[in-house]
Amino acid sequence: MRKTSTWIILALLLILSLTVLILASITRRPQTVTALPRAACSPGTTASRSECQRRVLVFTKTAAFHHASIKDAVVALRKLAEDHGVLIDFTEDGATFSDATLAHYNAVVFLMTSGEVLDADQQAAFERYIRSGGGYAGVHSASDTGYHWSWYGNLVGAYFRTHPSITQATINVVDRTHPSTSMLPALWTRTDEWYNFRTNPRPNVHVLMTLNETTYKGGNMGTDHPIAWYHSYDGGRSWYTALGHTSESYSDPLFLAHLWGGITYAGNL
Repeated sequence: MRKTSTWIILALLLILSLTVLILASITRRPQTVTALPRAACSPGTTASRSECQRRVLVFTKTAAFHHASIKDAVVALRKLAEDHGVLIDFTEDGATFSDATLAHYNAVVFLMTSGEVLDADQQAAFERYIRSGGGYAGVHSASDTGYHWSWYGNLVGAYFRTHPSITQATINVVDRTHPSTSMLPALWTRTDEWYNFRTNPRPNVHVLMTLNETTYKGGNMGTDHPIAWYHSYDGGRSWYTALGHTSESYSDPLFLAHLWGGITYAGNL
């Protein structure tokens, strides 16, 4: 009987020791921080800085022309976000555009989208997102998107019309105080696919850069040819650059600084 009691006591001590070890390992385990909705990280809330994760959604759906450089842009943006401590998600799925999902993002980037990429419900959700103070950044063929969605046309600033073949041209950086242009030279010469637009956006936006049409062939907008701009729109922020057609753009430090600066403005990062 005494032997049986001894074995029971030893077994209980062993179970107790194992329990203590398991609890200790759980306590030491790193805690995962869950990103809060964008609204919960607004100034004046009780959320701590560590809880407020800055997050960007990059939308790459194409319903018309598909740029081969999208894959290079995705790699570059993932690295930029990592370097700046920003969470970033990529999607081609229009179903992502819902109130619940968009609420988690400081900015939505239309990265070389084309054609009609969202249905009516998804469009309505994105409009509500912008009206709630959200941010939009459009890159290159983002202006070749949503031709039947007039609200979007006003958001981006102007629709694409035509372009000549890829060529070198000189950009006049007319505002070097913005986060997307402060690092650029006053005259910036580079090779890209230069868009002509259906309308000049200047009356409704703040122009950051214009093209000097005397430095290349194929421009048809005259002496005032905006190529990048920003504006406040319908409660939110909008930034657009027509640059970024080529794969080489996404290994160009100046272009990447221009791009990240625009996203920083759009998301108020």
